[in-house]
Amino acid sequence: MRVIFNQELQQLGSDLQSMAQQVATAIERAAESLRHGDIIIAEQVIDADERINDLQRDIDDMCVMLLARQQPVAGDLRNVISALRMAQTLERQGDLARHIAAIARGRYPEPPVPEPVLGLILQMADHAVKAGQDVVRLIETQDLSLAAQIQTNDSELDALHRRSFQMILDPANELSRQQVVDAVLMGRFLERFGDHSTSVARRVAYLVSGQPVPETHDAEDADALH
Repeated sequence: MRVIFNQELQQLGSDLQSMAQQVATAIERAAESLRHGDIIIAEQVIDADERINDLQRDIDDMCVMLLARQQPVAGDLRNVISALRMAQTLERQGDLARHIAAIARGRYPEPPVPEPVLGLILQMADHAVKAGQDVVRLIETQDLSLAAQIQTNDSELDALHRRSFQMILDPANELSRQQVVDAVLMGRFLERFGDHSTSVARRVAYLVSGQPVPETHDAEDADALH
């Protein structure tokens, strides 16, 4: 039974890595659709989100099965619970990437917002892309130094998010009402993506060390825009 359980844990880890990679690809392509006004890529991101959702449901089912059948304790229990929580977080990140792509598609062939606001949003998108890539590496390596770096890097995304409000409110930028809405939403989606990355980083740190890691953001709260 222990051999089978270990194989199932390995499969759970593999599925989680696959999900993280799909999320990283989704945010990267969402940023690309925004940067280049590419409606085809935007639609691909939107369509691909269902595959992320399916994988999250598969991971949930496997976690529930392992808890019910194997009744794991100690480190094994941390593995299963951490995978369950991380899959939920990754699914939310996939939704956020889809939201970005939907805005890019909805404003095609024009960009959602003009410069210089678009440039700042794209800077935020680049930070989100890096966060997604770092999460993939983190889940693969369980490197605690990388987990700490993800949380540190999120402060840069938060700073850009605060700066976006200054730009949006600056009358010199002359945004329409729709552009104001799009800019606020995109900034919020990207900031939340970063917060969810720090949530995964804390989960991995807990998985490795067994010690709870204090929350520094509200990434675990219900997202009103989710």
